[in-house]
Amino acid sequence: MPKLLTKIGVVETQYEHFGRGLELESGAILEPITIAYETYGKLNADRSNAIVIFHALSGDAHVAGIHSESDAKPGWWDFMVGSGRPFNTDRFFVLCANIIGGCKGSTGPSSINPRKGKPYGLDFPVITIRDMIRAHALLLDILGIERPLCVVGGSMGGMQVLQWAVDYPHRTVVAMPIAATSRLSAQGIAFNEVGRRAIMTDPKWRGGNYSPGDGPDVGLGIARMIGHITYLSEKALQTKFGRRLQNSDRLGYDFRTEFQVESYLHHQGLTFTRRFDANSYLYITKAMDYFDLVAEFDGSLVRAFEKVRGRFLVISFTSDWLYPPPESQAIVKALQANGIEVAYCNMDSPHGHDSFLLDVPGFPELVGGYLSGVADEVIG
Repeated sequence: MPKLLTKIGVVETQYEHFGRGLELESGAILEPITIAYETYGKLNADRSNAIVIFHALSGDAHVAGIHSESDAKPGWWDFMVGSGRPFNTDRFFVLCANIIGGCKGSTGPSSINPRKGKPYGLDFPVITIRDMIRAHALLLDILGIERPLCVVGGSMGGMQVLQWAVDYPHRTVVAMPIAATSRLSAQGIAFNEVGRRAIMTDPKWRGGNYSPGDGPDVGLGIARMIGHITYLSEKALQTKFGRRLQNSDRLGYDFRTEFQVESYLHHQGLTFTRRFDANSYLYITKAMDYFDLVAEFDGSLVRAFEKVRGRFLVISFTSDWLYPPPESQAIVKALQANGIEVAYCNMDSPHGHDSFLLDVPGFPELVGGYLSGVADEVIG
């Protein structure tokens, strides 16, 4: 086994198939549905120790561990999951499912449309954040988990946490939105649209009907490059790259990749195309654009949380300019206006929006300590 930080070891992705349809917010019916998920730890006798992790845009069900001993790196939140870690598998049952609309095992635009015998492409119905968490609820019903101890997620995962708390107040003990927002800003929608247009103007997109392995990699790579810039802070980019040149000590006066930051973005775009589906990127970013708890409740975030129950830990990061701290602070104030127990921490980090994916000093300890205290009180 490679020398990895993982405490989980080899884990297997599981699949749940639903023959009955899921009615979407658009009014369309999606059926059948497959949901891919992974679990870590064991459920206790009364199934009260479950932690449900909602992943972000480019994430998937593979939170921790490795799929085989040849894996080069573990799951995307491995430092948070395992024995003695914040999501302590000695005590908690941890679950993460790939969202519908995704491309890592759950039903999405790259899945086979049973009515046509070929990938859905743009025949896949438009989905929303609410549709995603309804699919998660179906999975939890099958697993017999009525009320998870905690629902947690960062970025788009935090949107799902908020939607869960609003739609399933009776199924919420702790909600933990991290680096999240109650609605995407005009700037966020703008960045998403540029990324989508990069994909849709790639000749290989072919109206969404591209063949596996021959899709709009150039457009998807550009979309990832644009998105990745928003996930980082100016300080992080300056510290890591500055204006340093790549493999040269002088300017070339041409249009080759010269700066280290350029090379880094090209690498991010290339690696992303190897693991993600372009149509999924379109659908997921559109779902994020549609997410707006304020508009849904007549312009009032306070009204959005009127029926919310349980307690909240809200976390933001000082250098996050995509979903900046005031977005989280607005969530906190609206919860407090409804008498909801809420703790809030704006953590100091130079890494920007992606801070929630990194082992920022104090971050694992905050999450782990909070969950441990709640677990002592709720499940003993």
